[in-house]
Amino acid sequence: MTAEEGTIHDDWRATSTGRYLDGRIKSLILDLTAPRVGERLLDVGCGSGEHLSLFRRKGCDVTGIDPSSFLLDQASQRLRSRAELSIGPAEDLPFSDNEFDVVTLINSLEFTNDPGLAVAEAIRVCRGRVFIGVMNRYSLIGAQGRLTNLFHPRVGTNARFFHLASLSAMIRRQLPGVRIQWGSVIFLPWGWYDFATGLEERLPAMNNPFGAFFGLSFSVTFTFRTIQEIIREPVALTTEGGRPMPGVVREFKRNRPLPTIDGGMKNGS
Repeated sequence: MTAEEGTIHDDWRATSTGRYLDGRIKSLILDLTAPRVGERLLDVGCGSGEHLSLFRRKGCDVTGIDPSSFLLDQASQRLRSRAELSIGPAEDLPFSDNEFDVVTLINSLEFTNDPGLAVAEAIRVCRGRVFIGVMNRYSLIGAQGRLTNLFHPRVGTNARFFHLASLSAMIRRQLPGVRIQWGSVIFLPWGWYDFATGLEERLPAMNNPFGAFFGLSFSVTFTFRTIQEIIREPVALTTEGGRPMPGVVREFKRNRPLPTIDGGMKNGS
């Protein structure tokens, strides 16, 4: 994504229609993630940090990861020192098992090389709940070819679109029998939002598959899968706060330093 594309997206959100639709999407995200003060949250594919800011305002301790150094620079400017940011793909997260209370993938799964692996990684690093938000091609706005207007200028032929059944199946391959909560928003044709917002709000959001943006959330049971592996090198561990030390367990497996957005390296411990 270029600087010009980012400006276009920000300009769209500054319009009355853009603010309204953006608010509808964020309301659904908050309803399904239910963030609580003090929770550790990871946004996978965090982009320029728009959703990191949303969760930061709710009192979460936020971390973001994205493969684009340009977008991470924007996120760094937006969040200043109030977020931890790393560069990397969704399919290979440089974090320990069960490290975060909440893990989100919001309009990012569409651009991964291996969506199933990205979902598996989100589950691995989570100890609470995962939220996935995607674009719905089978909505009225999708049928109009206007998803680009609604979400992001880079949305196009390179995006992989999902529907409820395929996403649910992807999740249940990792967690058989898991209970999934879901809903959607933005039901009307694009041009109607200048005058028909009242009709939009009368339509139920939960368990409705026809919105242009839909989200799913599900709980993850806390596990200790990799902490039980053989430790090859001695390391000082801390039990402060009852949390796993970020990156330690992951780095026993990978045996390499983690990249940061400034191009340097940091140790897993």
